Amino acid sequence: MIHFEKKFLDNELRVIAAPMENTEAVTLLVLVDVGSRHETKNLNGISHFLEHLFFKGTKNRPKPGDIFRELNKIGANYDAFTSKESTGFWIKSSTRDLDVNLDIISDMLLNPLFKNEEIEKERGVILQEINMYEDDPYRKNFNNLENILYGDQPIGWDVIGTKETIKNIKKTDIVKYKNDNYFSKNIVIAIAGNFDKKIIFSKIEKVFKRIKKGTNKPVQKTKVFQRFPHVKIFKKEVDQTHLAIGVNGYSMFDEKRYSLNLLSIILGGNMSSRLFREIRDKRGLAYYIYTFGDQYTDCGYLGMTAGIPNEKTDKVLRIIIKILKNFKEKGVSEKDLDLAKSFTRGQMALSFETSNQIASFLAHQELFYKKILQPEEILKKIEKINQNDILKTAKDIFKSQKINLAIIGPQIKKKEELLKKILLRI
Repeated sequence: MIHFEKKFLDNELRVIAAPMENTEAVTLLVLVDVGSRHETKNLNGISHFLEHLFFKGTKNRPKPGDIFRELNKIGANYDAFTSKESTGFWIKSSTRDLDVNLDIISDMLLNPLFKNEEIEKERGVILQEINMYEDDPYRKNFNNLENILYGDQPIGWDVIGTKETIKNIKKTDIVKYKNDNYFSKNIVIAIAGNFDKKIIFSKIEKVFKRIKKGTNKPVQKTKVFQRFPHVKIFKKEVDQTHLAIGVNGYSMFDEKRYSLNLLSIILGGNMSSRLFREIRDKRGLAYYIYTFGDQYTDCGYLGMTAGIPNEKTDKVLRIIIKILKNFKEKGVSEKDLDLAKSFTRGQMALSFETSNQIASFLAHQELFYKKILQPEEILKKIEKINQNDILKTAKDIFKSQKINLAIIGPQIKKKEELLKKILLRI
């Protein structure tokens, strides 16, 4: 059980404090309900751009290197991230440096300067980041798959944006976007680790009381409409073809997500999974092959990805489709289901070892669900899943009208029709 206390500050900012014994570390996480799906098409990438700029100078730390120097001086771990649903900033420091930790992260979010010269420098950095991802087919294919799954709507756009949009974002756009989205009601602050429980809320309120009261606009609802398999081949001269399959699944609020997550583990969640055994162990056709799932507020999917020999694309795809078809025709054994549940229990236990993992768990639940389930409560829901639930889920999602395929490799365009025919066999 995770022990925590939650309070609303006077400006309605939510703060969650989780004290931990036997540690000298403390993590402060600020999680904001704004991500790339909040953007308009001409501003695609601005959430991530803004995340970068918060580190590039503040009223109290005006030079771009000041923040990093102070963080490095106290030996802190720190980072920020932007997803389609949220943006987060965290600093993990020794407990003796908590005041410095608090001062830096609040200064970043409340007093950013957004100097023109720093905006231009960071624009160049992000353009290089885009180039890096373009050169990494393993990473690039994840974006390609979601582009195919969701098409030309915010949830289907790349978080980082495009070169065109990044080049055209202006300072006025950045300032307005920050002012339109960073409000008290859509921000959660989580602190986990070694701190004084008696004064922690007053400490946080003192530095964050200036966050504006209010909330941002709701996001555009995702439209998922598909009647046949989608295949897209991105030609690139690489020594290994990168394959990604996605089937439309469930949102983060759908109770069927628990069944889907267990199905994902059995299918490709570890080295005992069916995909790993069949494609890597038995046939030596891949080094990496695994499943993954993304669940958003109003949609979600189950993904499968592999790096395979260029000349074996058809063969590997046929094996995968055969395995998926077997799931929806025969389901899973009780032994496989028990192993997936046991694996989940072990992974959850490991995920709560450190203060940054606990802070993330608490903040994300509060931000999206407006309540926090204990790990034991989540595990109870998982334990209730039976073989019939898995079979129902497999029959529901493994359909030709829900399947999508993205490939990066030296494939010729006429391959698309052949691959579509293979997908139809599901």
